[in-house]
Amino acid sequence: MSQNTTTPEGTQIVVMGVSGSGKSTIGALIAGALGVPFVDGDALHPQSNIEKMAGGKPLNDDDRWPWLTVVGQTLSEAGATGTGMVIACSALRRAYRQAILDSAPGVRFVHLDGTRDVLSSRIEGRSGHFMPPSLLDSQFATLEPLAADEPGMVIDIDQPVADIVSETVAKIRSTTGVPNA
Repeated sequence: MSQNTTTPEGTQIVVMGVSGSGKSTIGALIAGALGVPFVDGDALHPQSNIEKMAGGKPLNDDDRWPWLTVVGQTLSEAGATGTGMVIACSALRRAYRQAILDSAPGVRFVHLDGTRDVLSSRIEGRSGHFMPPSLLDSQFATLEPLAADEPGMVIDIDQPVADIVSETVAKIRSTTGVPNA
């Protein structure tokens, strides 16, 4: 495998936050900028979780643990093969992030943070997603913001997408010791 000159091989990033924060959109753009694959963590949910959320019911921990195991294993495999990866995953609680870190200790988290008003307007403006706007309150109730002692960064989403991506990529590169391109 050829060495990527702008991102260390095996870079593992989880783009996290509540529904509507832009995890999938921003995650895909970050992956593109870093030259690594992108996976939407929603695609790793078992069908039973998708059906539950689509029905307006929040997931409980029994629903989440198997999913978080798959997220961590997917990142670990990408790190071990040297391809690296960006995964969009809500990772709302510290225990959830720790479950991912248990499988993939090299992961760095990018917490896309915004106010309820900003997030609510984003959710109401999208279509074709299984997460209804009514579950935003339950996500905020579950959210434990990324703490200073966790590996990662908090990014304010109340700015243009291009600025979010460039700020995030610059911070990722600075923490991995790779200069910006």
